[in-house]
Amino acid sequence: MGSYEPVLLKNLGVEGSRTLEVYRQSGGYAGAEAALKMSSDEVVEEVKKANLRGRGGAGFPAGVKWTFLPKDRERTILCVNADESEPPTFANRFLMENDPHMLIEGIIIAGFATKSQVAYVYLRVEFHEQFHILQRAVDEAYEAGLLGENILDSGYGLDVYLHRGAGAYVCGEETGLIESLEGKRGWPRIKPPFPAVEGAFGLPTVVNNVETLANLPHIISRGPDWFKSIGTESSAGPKLFCVSGPVKRPGCYEGPMTITCEELIYGDDYGQGMVGNADVKAVFPGGLSMGVLTGDEMHMKMDFDDPRNFGLLGLGTAAAVVVNVETDLRDVLMNVARFYSHESCGQCTQCREGTSWMYKMASRIAMGAGRVEDLDLLEEVASKMGMMPGYSICGLPDGAAFPVRGLVQKFRSEFESYVSQQRAGRAEAVLRVLN
Repeated sequence: MGSYEPVLLKNLGVEGSRTLEVYRQSGGYAGAEAALKMSSDEVVEEVKKANLRGRGGAGFPAGVKWTFLPKDRERTILCVNADESEPPTFANRFLMENDPHMLIEGIIIAGFATKSQVAYVYLRVEFHEQFHILQRAVDEAYEAGLLGENILDSGYGLDVYLHRGAGAYVCGEETGLIESLEGKRGWPRIKPPFPAVEGAFGLPTVVNNVETLANLPHIISRGPDWFKSIGTESSAGPKLFCVSGPVKRPGCYEGPMTITCEELIYGDDYGQGMVGNADVKAVFPGGLSMGVLTGDEMHMKMDFDDPRNFGLLGLGTAAAVVVNVETDLRDVLMNVARFYSHESCGQCTQCREGTSWMYKMASRIAMGAGRVEDLDLLEEVASKMGMMPGYSICGLPDGAAFPVRGLVQKFRSEFESYVSQQRAGRAEAVLRVLN
């Protein structure tokens, strides 16, 4: 990738990259070995100095999150969020299927830092191949003395278990994940108590996502200063970006968080431009839930801060889905609203009813029976949903509101034009798609 040295994807394309032998040949588990010679508090401080921010969507500093655990705790549980249900995100899947030992090494370091005795890797049920790849790697690690009791003769022990969820979007939220892990319905919990105090099975629990943990071996091996030399002070370290839609080279790519959305789509090391050289109408740069950019806003930096300058919720999962000029935005709006209506767990009234109302109004517009008042109603409903206005247990309604509100606000004139023209036969065409 030009002058950038891949870190997380350094073994991509290397034969046998899933095996312990090949991973160790490239310096694998050196970070874990170094960490186990330190104290747990020293490892936490190194991660805090690096300013590793969570890659799961919120961007909260991982080291700071670990300090929320009670000092007098006797047992701790580490949960690894490998649910990855944010459309259209596949970076965690990419890591697990190409370099599973990097994740396991990160789990060991995080487990030691948080004084965890057990780690549960929560995978979405659709990750069939990835589950078996990761399980083989876990088995290899146990056989090599890298998991279980007395890891690398350090006196520290950690057991790792893989757990497959049932494919619910809301289980990507950490308390929903914990409820599912416990065998309950995957409903997010009311907080407090927070997971750090009372999490899985009533024990202090820390939840980190796959990409976050994959950075830990490199931070410990190369140091916080090296990590901060990539990207910016507030958005440091290597990052995985996904790009999908009608681009010439969709996929998962690594780079610093100094690239722009335009570079991600058009860069030679990334998407390489649009199929048929079509123009971009819209981009969802951080997964659907973060909101949408117009084709004129693609100069946005793919970091943790700049997205908010463009009316987005944040960087999210840094997974961009591109919409070309030939796409009917009514279909986009309806599909977005349909997804969140389907995935709402139903606990919170404004989310259960609000996502359903948005889907019904979006469907009416898509079927050629929309009204201008529907656009006003969509904006109004979207503005009264979520944790940010203080109305919900989890952030799913925020994620539902931002793309809907962004589409209506940023493409208002186009939707008004659709409504005024109301093409005949539109309803039949939409129903065929839905069926």
